[in-house]
Amino acid sequence: MNILIFGPNGSGKGTQGAILKEKYGTDHIESGAIFREHIKGGTELGKKAKAYIDRGDLVPDEITIPMVLETLAKSKEKGWLLDGFPRSLAQAEALDKALAEAGMALDYVVEIVLDRQVAKERIMGRRLCANDNNHPNHIAFEAIKPVEKDGKLVCRVCGGELSTRADDQDEEAINKRHNIYYDDNTGTMAAVNYFKKKGNAKVISVDGSVPIKEVTALILKDLA
Repeated sequence: MNILIFGPNGSGKGTQGAILKEKYGTDHIESGAIFREHIKGGTELGKKAKAYIDRGDLVPDEITIPMVLETLAKSKEKGWLLDGFPRSLAQAEALDKALAEAGMALDYVVEIVLDRQVAKERIMGRRLCANDNNHPNHIAFEAIKPVEKDGKLVCRVCGGELSTRADDQDEEAINKRHNIYYDDNTGTMAAVNYFKKKGNAKVISVDGSVPIKEVTALILKDLA
């Protein structure tokens, strides 16, 4: 089973991706993790990607696409869930072409729909667990608030140390990322619409404003 999952930053798509990975046994391929691996490893592509990420800009296709396709090829037999790519219409077209050339079918497109202002508030309040970035922690939502231990907030799931990404507290950077996502001419929404019109994969659109478990139920209801 091969799945694309879309949602603006702050929609919880990383959390849903982790849940789907656990249920179906596919590889959860998250573009941000691919970038981080290359950056940490000091590769030439990683160095180039970091400069764009630090500015809140979209990493160019000539850097992103080779990273992603290399990873997809490794998961061809097991199946994959791709999160955070494509982020533009051009990337959607390139991915579609690459999948066809590789003989890989795209089975589902999952879209988590969320109001832009709500997404922004979620980003600024989220906290990242040092042990697992998919452990949900948010200072504004009672159900997933971090817990206090020895006078400081720690992960509600595992007790791990929490931190914030610098760009999560930078409204200008958030707006840049959301400008890319909500752009339905050449941005990520244009990519979503591309696959909707293409019609070769089942599209599942769900309301991302409801609690995590409800979002999961809505997705699973339409997945085989």
